[in-house]
Amino acid sequence: MKRCFAACLLVLCCALCAAAQQSPQPAPTPEPCAEETPKTIKLPAVVKRGVPIGDEERVAFADALKEPQKYAGRAVVVEGVVDRVCKMEGCWMEIAPRAGEPTIRITFKNHGFFVPKDADGLKFRAAGEFTVTKLDRAMVEHLVKEDGAKVKTNPDGTADEVTFVATGVELWK
Repeated sequence: MKRCFAACLLVLCCALCAAAQQSPQPAPTPEPCAEETPKTIKLPAVVKRGVPIGDEERVAFADALKEPQKYAGRAVVVEGVVDRVCKMEGCWMEIAPRAGEPTIRITFKNHGFFVPKDADGLKFRAAGEFTVTKLDRAMVEHLVKEDGAKVKTNPDGTADEVTFVATGVELWK
């Protein structure tokens, strides 16, 4: 009796599968990729990421670059231009006071947010802190080879880097 029941159940399942394959099913509509999004979508005039910029001390970016240790560990706001953005995730930018001037790298606190990967050339305002760190050879190689960063290296392959760790960023044309 059990074998008969099992055989009937098997035949029923096969018949249902065959019927399902024969009945036409509409193909699922694919979701558009970011690259396929129409160019007619208007972005906001100012792209904001991270924590809103508040009343932190405003510092002239060029002045801060002359004496980065003076501003290390202090919450400040700087403005300038985006030279380059990480093309893998948008997890860092190279920024300068003005176009064509030397850049520093800006990261985002705890990788808490990312910026558009096509933000090169935009103006920015960022709140955060300057840091001065020594990068080991492995980190320098990662930044240069994998991310395309411009890093001035020491003879031993390390680099002394002035960076800015941002809690919030605003970008605009």
